[in-house]
Amino acid sequence: MSKPVVSVVQFAEPYQSLRRALDLCGGLQQFSKSDKILIKPNLVSWDFDLPFPPYGVVTTSVVMAVLVRILAEEGFNNITIGEGPLMVPKTVGRAMFKELGYPRLRDRYGVEFVDFNEEKFVKVDCGGVELSLAEKALEADKIINVPVLKTHNQSKVSLGIKNMKGCLNRKSKMFCHGAERDLDHTFPHIAEKLPAALTIIDGIFGLAKGPGPTGKAERLNLLAASRDTLAADVVGAALLGYRAGEIKHLAYFAGRSGGGTDLNDIEVRGDDVEKHKKFLSYDWEWTPENTGPVGYAKRGITGLAVRKYDNTMCTGCSMLFNPLLIMFMSAYRDKPFPNIEVLSGKVQKASPGFDKTVLFGKCACELNKDNPNINKAIAVKGCPPDLTEFEKAMRAEGVACDYNQYVMYRHHIFNRYKKEDGFDPDLFKVKET
Repeated sequence: MSKPVVSVVQFAEPYQSLRRALDLCGGLQQFSKSDKILIKPNLVSWDFDLPFPPYGVVTTSVVMAVLVRILAEEGFNNITIGEGPLMVPKTVGRAMFKELGYPRLRDRYGVEFVDFNEEKFVKVDCGGVELSLAEKALEADKIINVPVLKTHNQSKVSLGIKNMKGCLNRKSKMFCHGAERDLDHTFPHIAEKLPAALTIIDGIFGLAKGPGPTGKAERLNLLAASRDTLAADVVGAALLGYRAGEIKHLAYFAGRSGGGTDLNDIEVRGDDVEKHKKFLSYDWEWTPENTGPVGYAKRGITGLAVRKYDNTMCTGCSMLFNPLLIMFMSAYRDKPFPNIEVLSGKVQKASPGFDKTVLFGKCACELNKDNPNINKAIAVKGCPPDLTEFEKAMRAEGVACDYNQYVMYRHHIFNRYKKEDGFDPDLFKVKET
């Protein structure tokens, strides 16, 4: 039995680099000129209000542009780019397409764009559970999956298989973060129902402590490509410093598909994985007592127990959890907080002994509404909650959380990426094609 093939190419000149990656893995061999092709990038979100460093967070426009150019040169002219980004508070797909310069691809090559959130979804049996998949994705003859090379604080890595979660509607995405059905054993079924004919991992940047902009990006200059989604992810995980067999969703997918998670069972063509791999941490370290980030303990923060996020926290709340942590830090005045516990997600229950309990988000509020351990509930409702409401609620309790401190933090994150260090914003704008 032949081994799956994955190409690894050092990114230099965009067109030649991607051409080489596709040629080495025979990426387009099984495509027909009549195919209806859907390109699925990773456009999880964008922030149009605060500085947003896209490095390692979203697929670069330069890779998307040269991919479309190559497809057009090979005679493929029925191309759609589709994604279902995070809806907070509404979908931003078309605004993102514009921000990333995609209209140039429409003008030059006739590419169409679709925000799945604006389209129809079809209910599909995915491993015994019903999930709603984008009809446009189901209708495609071939899917080209273009994830980013990044870590994920809930699933360790976010590569090809994880990227297909963007084809779900909002309700199904939330279901994947269920209390009864584990995240790592839910979303892999999407890749079974929507098998990618080609996976291209965009590793121009890699992201530690992802998947959002509060992680830390590094310029890695890598591309990996394969006709085998699992094999691509095994190599991608290795490039991030992880063994695929230790990644729950990859091991689960392999068990169902009959594939392997051993790098030795893959034929890697091009550059050497060992030469380019670099460990990027996925985890935000918490205290052993689960009272908050280690950084809190180092600053001497007491009287506050922020329970660590878990896999039941949906993406909407996940994107707000870092702001919550920064805002609590802004309220610290070198004296203990007033004995507060902070809960989130769908399984965290209030502990006895706290004077006040913050319930962050609709799920935590509903789970703990009748919890006898709560002396005073501070319910920050919403799906996801509103940070201004959180700030107001905490100030009413004498805890001076300051959203402006988070704004300053976001500016700090954005400003640490320098163009002279390779963090070129032009890589996220389609220009000449």
